Amino acid sequence: MTTLVFGHKSPDTDSTGSPLIWAWYLSHTGTPAEARLLGEPNTEALFMLNRWGLEKPALLGELAEGTPVVIVDTNNPAELPANVNDADIRGIIDHHKLVGGLETKGPIDITVRPLACTATIMHDLMGDHVGHAPEAIKGAMLTCILSDTLEFRSPTTTPHDKAVAEKLAADLGIDVPSFAAEMFAAKSDVSAFSDAELLRMDSKEYEVGGKQFRVSVLETTAPQTVLDRKDSLMASMVDVAKEDGADQVLLFVVDILNEQATLLVPNDLVKTVAEKSFGATVTGDTVVLPGIMSRKKQIIPNLKV
Repeated sequence: MTTLVFGHKSPDTDSTGSPLIWAWYLSHTGTPAEARLLGEPNTEALFMLNRWGLEKPALLGELAEGTPVVIVDTNNPAELPANVNDADIRGIIDHHKLVGGLETKGPIDITVRPLACTATIMHDLMGDHVGHAPEAIKGAMLTCILSDTLEFRSPTTTPHDKAVAEKLAADLGIDVPSFAAEMFAAKSDVSAFSDAELLRMDSKEYEVGGKQFRVSVLETTAPQTVLDRKDSLMASMVDVAKEDGADQVLLFVVDILNEQATLLVPNDLVKTVAEKSFGATVTGDTVVLPGIMSRKKQIIPNLKV
């Protein structure tokens, strides 16, 4: 039976590219595998697929009981199909904290490492097989790493992430600054998306102090294009939260070049979150948070209500 490889809902570049990378590796080493998506990829992920000539993975659809799967770039059941524990989970490759709740049919291979990107971990696990990887797979690895590290600006970046990316770039003949600029330009083009789509595009669900939050991050080199829509975005938060069973949507607009985030502040709850979590002084409906770049390392661990 074919093993299905997939990442989290609201797939970003890493959760689009890493399933393709690992499905190639499994197939290359004798285990037939295919990549799947749990939603439509964002604009940067689509850029990656187009740039490297990769076919967009099919949507997962219904996950049949007993299907062999490998989960990548998450271990959080809230970000996975509701019946994921009915599948035959064969492996987990991730770089996030352990959440708990996944149940396997037997002992499996689990790799969780404190690196910035799942693709970096995969590069290491593949060993000499990386040398046999097609250019498109190496290109996906490079794109994933540059995306998750924000071209090495993110505090999640490790020297190893950077070294792997630079090695891949050299092998591919890619100039990192120029390529990253193309990636971020693609990521920043959100004009075709509705407010609700923007709020869900790169978002994860978390409970903090008894409150359910959808924590959304928009990484961009043109933050003003998003902030110009702040009134309608804040109005849309009400419906998105209600539809998704959350108390509040938190939207952080990350300015990649200036290395800061702007949090939209539609009400007193978010004002309290901003002040308690980041020591900010809030005087209007937005607040700038200098140095805040990473949801995983800087936003989620600090959230308080």
